[in-house]
Amino acid sequence: MTDDNKMNEADSIVQFPVPDDSHFLTFDLERANLRGRILRLGKVLDTILSPHQFPEVIEKLMVETVTLSVLLSSMLKYEGIFILQAQSDGLLSRLVSDITSAGEVRATAGFNRDELEQLLKKNPTPQVSDLLGKGYLAFTVDQGEFTERYQGIVELKQTLLESIHHYFSQSEQIGTAIKMAVGKGDDGKWRAGAIMLQHTPDHSNIPQDSKPIAENWNRAQILLETCTDVELLDSKLHDETLLYRLFHEEGVIIYKPQRITKGCRCTPEKLKGVLSMLSADDLDHAANDGKITMTCEFCNKDFDFLKDEL
Repeated sequence: MTDDNKMNEADSIVQFPVPDDSHFLTFDLERANLRGRILRLGKVLDTILSPHQFPEVIEKLMVETVTLSVLLSSMLKYEGIFILQAQSDGLLSRLVSDITSAGEVRATAGFNRDELEQLLKKNPTPQVSDLLGKGYLAFTVDQGEFTERYQGIVELKQTLLESIHHYFSQSEQIGTAIKMAVGKGDDGKWRAGAIMLQHTPDHSNIPQDSKPIAENWNRAQILLETCTDVELLDSKLHDETLLYRLFHEEGVIIYKPQRITKGCRCTPEKLKGVLSMLSADDLDHAANDGKITMTCEFCNKDFDFLKDEL
């Protein structure tokens, strides 16, 4: 990160407008030697969810999955795709969100509608564990055909956020704290916000008169917990204002935000390639009046192909 990209609190409030509806930015707590990310998602969530028309309980978990996938990808340096996927034996069998290094995100879910309807009749506000059951949460970084994939897997806990905290405590051993909020605004549209704090790898730049690292970390976590859901979901509250409100004694340094947009990578060429791998019998079975229709599970868009052209 160059000095041109680094802003102090005063400059940042002048140079950054009211937050773009969907974005994240990186910040440092210089005196505590901690790094963080703050994330706000707005209209992009509606563009992801609207093609599916899923029940609200499913939409909420999709919003959480998108939020966490963007947040986790923001801590990585990669050129390609970051994928967050929950797989379970429950009625909600799958949650997937992936984001490219350019900030294009998409998501989908797989669930049993009949089982969900029966559950909601008995319990209109089910817990996450009622929907997911037992399973795992997988993190995958895919940087292309000629590179090795990185993957981490952790057992599903009571919530997605709890699963991620468990992953960092058990697998990476990187001190990580996340505060997240998702909800619908007065307009009925979903919004999400999150702040993540992490230890920085090198502690050698802490001044000699600084308090011990453990005390810095504990204090920062306590300050993070004071952040409310209302603050995280407030579309008119500047990131800089919120961060300064929380961590002004820690020496906040912020960096330029990255915009998040919806982006689906489905193309006729890709889907045609999938169909080309099917046998003649499978193509006959899939065809209707000589035409095969494939639907993208992420954007719900239909693609039609003539069987004779495959």
